[in-house]
Amino acid sequence: MKVLLFEKSGIENLKYTDVKDEEPETHQVKIRVLSAGVNPIDYFVVNGIPVRPLPHIPGAEIYGEVEKTGDSVRNFSRGDKVVVYNRVFDGSCDMCLQSSENLCRNGGIISVITNGGYSEFFIVDEKNLIKVSGISEEIAASLPVAALTAYHGLRTAGLRAGETLVVFGASGNTGQFAVQLGKIMGAQVIAVSKKGWVKELGADLVTDLSNVKDVVSKVTEGKMADVVVDPLGEKTWLNSLEVVGVKGRWVTFGTLTGSNVSVQLNTIYSKHISLFGTTGGNRKELQELTSLSRKMKVKVGKVFSLEEGKEALKYLMAGDRDGRAIIKV
Repeated sequence: MKVLLFEKSGIENLKYTDVKDEEPETHQVKIRVLSAGVNPIDYFVVNGIPVRPLPHIPGAEIYGEVEKTGDSVRNFSRGDKVVVYNRVFDGSCDMCLQSSENLCRNGGIISVITNGGYSEFFIVDEKNLIKVSGISEEIAASLPVAALTAYHGLRTAGLRAGETLVVFGASGNTGQFAVQLGKIMGAQVIAVSKKGWVKELGADLVTDLSNVKDVVSKVTEGKMADVVVDPLGEKTWLNSLEVVGVKGRWVTFGTLTGSNVSVQLNTIYSKHISLFGTTGGNRKELQELTSLSRKMKVKVGKVFSLEEGKEALKYLMAGDRDGRAIIKV
């Protein structure tokens, strides 16, 4: 079968090639990959974070169709459309027993500690699959990472109806969904972006970085935001922190512009600000998203073929990217 594969880190070493096709074991399902999202985790996998096995197939966000099932699989049949919950988890550690499979003590991320889904076929345990129907291929391919990461972050921060949410990086992979999910959850949403189309995602207001503090202050009559999402990191850290209001919550799940930040602690404790770091989400949240997804859309900047994997990863990190990158297999 055709795959994207590398033996040594670096985009220049990623190649479109053939590997031996395999069959599912007893509790596994073989899916025909239809589309795969392109995310920062894929870029970092290809460019040097430790992975196994080697040679390695990247691709953390997978949507496909059931091709074949193992002998003990009862809940899936050939032709079912599915998304892959992209965490390896044992189901028995203290984190899993709290429904935090994304934090499994003995697990990790599919495509980091296992091969990923940038391939024609993908084999995975049936417990990692969730059926989807009635949604576009682009939305389905955005649920397991982009949408789930945003949803889990908002739920962890405890966003409530009637609150004000500010989303930095609102045109990005997770930002698009943070804006929409914030509206679905009943919040007033201020999106921080230079992209005018973000308004079409339902944001109440769109502003750029230079004006965000004044806009938030005006809209909230000086109270500032209840929840702030900032997946960008170093470049926007101080801007995002200063728009958090009293007893507000700040949440991050990414550091695209760097991870080294500094802060005067009194700016946090004097306003009772809570800081949350989150990663991914749990299976229940992904299941919930399959219903919420009918209310969502996604701005796709460019669709690539599997053979164009190098170009897809380069586009992801390009300064002029205008929407998601999707690989259609």
